[in-house]
Amino acid sequence: MQVKTVSKDSRHTLSVLVKHNLNTFSRIIGIFSGKGFELESVTFAAEAERGMARITITTYGDEETVEQINKHLHNVIDVLKVTDLTHKKCIERELAIIKVSTAKAGRSEIMLIAQAFKSKVIDITDDKLALEVTGNTDKVDAMIEVLKPYGITEMSRTGSVALKREFQGAVNIN
Repeated sequence: MQVKTVSKDSRHTLSVLVKHNLNTFSRIIGIFSGKGFELESVTFAAEAERGMARITITTYGDEETVEQINKHLHNVIDVLKVTDLTHKKCIERELAIIKVSTAKAGRSEIMLIAQAFKSKVIDITDDKLALEVTGNTDKVDAMIEVLKPYGITEMSRTGSVALKREFQGAVNIN
């Protein structure tokens, strides 16, 4: 598998507020497949307000491509708001569950790696550990790379979820 190298400027995170309707979700996915836009991840979940949902889309493209995506999204009937979080302060997280073989190394070594990434051991068998890691995409990617030599047997990732950060000030922690 070849790793795609993409500049940070070309990765975009879009937050789409919609009326909770699976047909809307289907139409949005259709935009990406029909127009050939690149799609890295998509999440769909109910919003705090009843009858509403938020779709978080991670895509790649230049500013012109993302502007086209934005226009297409606004044309979908139940789409209420599209926000490109790329150049805004935002809170972005991803979850991954990773099963790792303990055959090549002792459990303690893999558990130390889990501790370093502030992840949790969520299942243990004689020959495997299942780990849960939450954080930004770079953190999840880094943990996966560190665990590869030990033998990742299964993995599942959520894709990014994101919201605009409301707090805009600085925090001094001593």
